[in-house]
Amino acid sequence: MKFRGFISILLVLLLVGGFWFVTTHLPEHLFSFAHAKGSIAGSPLELTEAQAAPSYDNEEQNNIAVYKKGLPSVVNITATALVYNFFYGQVPQQGQGSGFILDKAGHVLTNFHVIAGANKGIEVKLYNKHTYKATVVGTDKTHDLALLKIDAPDLVPATLASSTDLVVGQKVYAIGNPFGLSGTMTRGIISSIRSIRGSEDAPIEDAIQTDAAINPGNSGGPLLNSRGEVIGINTMIASNGADQSSGIGFAIPINTAKAVLDDLTKYGKVRRPTLGVVTFPVDPDLAQQMGLLPESGVLVERVIAGGAAEQAGIHGGNEKAYLGNTPILIGGDLIVAIDGQEIVDPQDVNAIMDKHKAGDTVSITLVRGKKKLTLK
Repeated sequence: MKFRGFISILLVLLLVGGFWFVTTHLPEHLFSFAHAKGSIAGSPLELTEAQAAPSYDNEEQNNIAVYKKGLPSVVNITATALVYNFFYGQVPQQGQGSGFILDKAGHVLTNFHVIAGANKGIEVKLYNKHTYKATVVGTDKTHDLALLKIDAPDLVPATLASSTDLVVGQKVYAIGNPFGLSGTMTRGIISSIRSIRGSEDAPIEDAIQTDAAINPGNSGGPLLNSRGEVIGINTMIASNGADQSSGIGFAIPINTAKAVLDDLTKYGKVRRPTLGVVTFPVDPDLAQQMGLLPESGVLVERVIAGGAAEQAGIHGGNEKAYLGNTPILIGGDLIVAIDGQEIVDPQDVNAIMDKHKAGDTVSITLVRGKKKLTLK
C-alpha cells in the first residue's frame, strides 16, 4: 500500500514538472495554435491590417485639394443680440453662420440675415481658432449680403470665380459651420439655375440650386467649384418645414455680390441702378389684343421725371385702359431687349440692372409703333 502511494505522488510530480517545463522552456509557437494570425488574444475576432499607407483615387484627391484650398478662407460668425425674455429682462441671444475672407485687409462676406439685429456685437472665428471682433462695413438687405471687416494678420483670401457659365451637373462643394460644426465640407452638384425669392421676398436672379447638404449655420459660407473657387454664397434651403437639409439648397451667384461690393465698401449700402420706368409684361395674347407686333416684352406705362429713360427719349403711355380691374396706360414704347438680351418681363430688366452700377450706360431696344429703335 505504501508503495502504491509513493507511485501516485511520483506521477503527480512528473505531470506538474512536465507542464512547467513545456510552458517555460519550449518555443511559444508550439503551443499557441489556438490564436490565429492577426487575432487579438482572448478574442474570436480575426483582424486584417493594412501593410501600407492609404492611397486615394482621383476623386478623393480632388475633394481633399478643394478642402485644403478653401478651408483657410472660411470663417464662423457669431452674432449676439439682446432680447427681452418673458419677464421683460434683457438676455443675450446668439446666432451662428458662416462667411469667407475677401482680402488681406480683413473684409469678410456673409449673408445679411446672419448678422441682422446683432446689437451686441459680431465675432469672427478663423480656421486657426483665433476669434476677432467684426464691424459692419455695409449691408444689402435686398440681396441678403453683408460685408464685415476684422483686424487680423496672415489672412488667406478666397479665390472668386465667375458664376456666368455655370452648368447643371457640375460638382460643387459647401464649406461652413452647420449646427456649429466648424470646418464641415459637403459635396453635390448644381441641380438647377433658377430665379427664387430671398428672405426679404426680393428676387435672386440665376440662383444656384444644389443638392450639397446645406443646413442652419451654412448661411453665408462659400459654394465652391471643383478648383476650390467661390461661385456662390450659400443662403437658404427648401426644407418643407423641417429645420434641416432636404437636398434642395440655394446660393447667391458670386457675380451678384461682385456687382455691389464697391458700393458696400464706399457707401455702406447699394446704389441701385434703374431705368426710371414703370412697366408691365406683355405676353402673346395681350400683344395680339393691343395690336403689338412683337409677342413679348415690357410695355412702358410711365416714365419717371428726370430719370435715365426720360433723358434717353423713351416714351410712356398716353391712353387709359384696364388690365382686368387694374387701370393702365397704353401707347408707350415696348422694350424688347437690353444690351442685346431679350426682355420678357420686369424680372429680366431687374436681372440686367443688377449686373450694372449706377452711372453705367445700357442699350435699350424698343418698338415704337411699327419702328424698332435702339437708344442709349
